[in-house]
Amino acid sequence: MTASAVQGHDTSSALTTYIPAIGRLLIAVIFLLSGVGKVFAPGGTQAYIAAAGLPLPVVAYLIAVVVEVGGGLLLVLGYQTRAVAAVLIVFTIAAALGFHNNFAEQNQMIHFLKNIAIAGGLLQVVAFGAGGFSLDARRG
Repeated sequence: MTASAVQGHDTSSALTTYIPAIGRLLIAVIFLLSGVGKVFAPGGTQAYIAAAGLPLPVVAYLIAVVVEVGGGLLLVLGYQTRAVAAVLIVFTIAAALGFHNNFAEQNQMIHFLKNIAIAGGLLQVVAFGAGGFSLDARRG
């Protein structure tokens, strides 16, 4: 029995139920905002993709919108959380390598490292799952 349980407060339940949900929400916000921004600026986004030298800007744009908006929503809901987080890891690292690879420019290096940090947070989601406040937990 933990010290908190002895005192009548079981904090381990809150830690495994609510903290993972808050963490998922905080990570998902960047994907949701970025994805919604892309929905409202398709031409600019496709031009940015093309300017980065990536192939098939229209296809890349559609993939980005689906992954960011869809993945962000699923992450918030905690549905298929480990798989969604794994897809978001691949997407985030690909974006870092495709768009933030000019390490001589400090701002690009910061964006690259931000993406790597996001991938690290998502890796925790892959490892530990959605937590108790999620659709995954409701499904059993």
